[in-house]
Amino acid sequence: MSGDSDCTRTSPSVGSPSDNEFLPDRPRYVCSLSPDLIAKAREELQEKPEWRLRDVQALRDMVCKDYPTLGTCLDDAFLLRFLRARKFDYDRALQLLVNYHSCRRSWPEVFNNLKPSAIKAVLASGFVTVLPHLDTEGRHVVCIRPDRWTPSNYPITENIRAIYLTLEKLILSEETQVNGIVILADYKGVSLSKASHFGPFVAKKVIGILQDGFPIRIKAVNIINEPRIFKGIFAIIKPFLKEKIANRFFLHGSDLNSLHQNLPQRILPEEYGGTSGKLDIAAWNELLLAWEEDFLHDFSQLVLPGDSSPSETLVSGDAEEKQSEEPLRGMKPQLYYCY
Repeated sequence: MSGDSDCTRTSPSVGSPSDNEFLPDRPRYVCSLSPDLIAKAREELQEKPEWRLRDVQALRDMVCKDYPTLGTCLDDAFLLRFLRARKFDYDRALQLLVNYHSCRRSWPEVFNNLKPSAIKAVLASGFVTVLPHLDTEGRHVVCIRPDRWTPSNYPITENIRAIYLTLEKLILSEETQVNGIVILADYKGVSLSKASHFGPFVAKKVIGILQDGFPIRIKAVNIINEPRIFKGIFAIIKPFLKEKIANRFFLHGSDLNSLHQNLPQRILPEEYGGTSGKLDIAAWNELLLAWEEDFLHDFSQLVLPGDSSPSETLVSGDAEEKQSEEPLRGMKPQLYYCY
């Protein structure tokens, strides 16, 4: 990956037919999408193959002009993730890219020393994994099981680190960039004491990353086995959710038939009424851990939390946080009320 020094190089003009010829050290993008997914990207994401590199160069030029010290990768494939996540709207893609870096710099507990080997305990617990089979829309299913977490073993931020690394691995796939992902969250056995760790501060940070700070399309969130306490958890989450995302939450309770209307039994493990065998976390854990060297190489030139960086390159949420402090103070008691 390339760092902010890329912005000091001579960039070809937008739409130049030989953009990559001027940048021999930057990997040349080669599309890996099938014809069907190219058509889907055109229809749903406004991605036109004949304009793709022109659009990437336009975003690259905007970064170099407006955020020359952002410390971001400027490779075609990397920038393309942000364009796809915002349907090739240049301004929104640029804002997402800036937010991506802002999130990484503003939460050192999550992003310092971020690498797969640092979250081995979370992976071994089975808190988060990815099912081996895609759904009918070609989407990966991220399975989250909060009951696998023991708060006395490590803080909740370790779980967030594991989820973030899972998303970073998934978004490398162009198919995932186009199709998005689905989340399956099993809240079986989640107690009041465990739920209390997911307070307004953590909720706001996590949702900020998922909605506005990471280039991935979350197409559905399926919640199963949610206890009464989940009403309190959702009361904390909902104020931060955009309406489009909130409408993609599906609460199934213990009704597996309801779940199967959204996720086919053939891709689900036996634990969720599926026919794909027992839930196996080993395969995903091995894949994620084997990726460490590439991950460290790719992210070695990104500005890390605590590194000096001009404040104007970051999107500040201080004013918004101050305005929302009072409403947030009243949310935690809802956990106890619902319980």
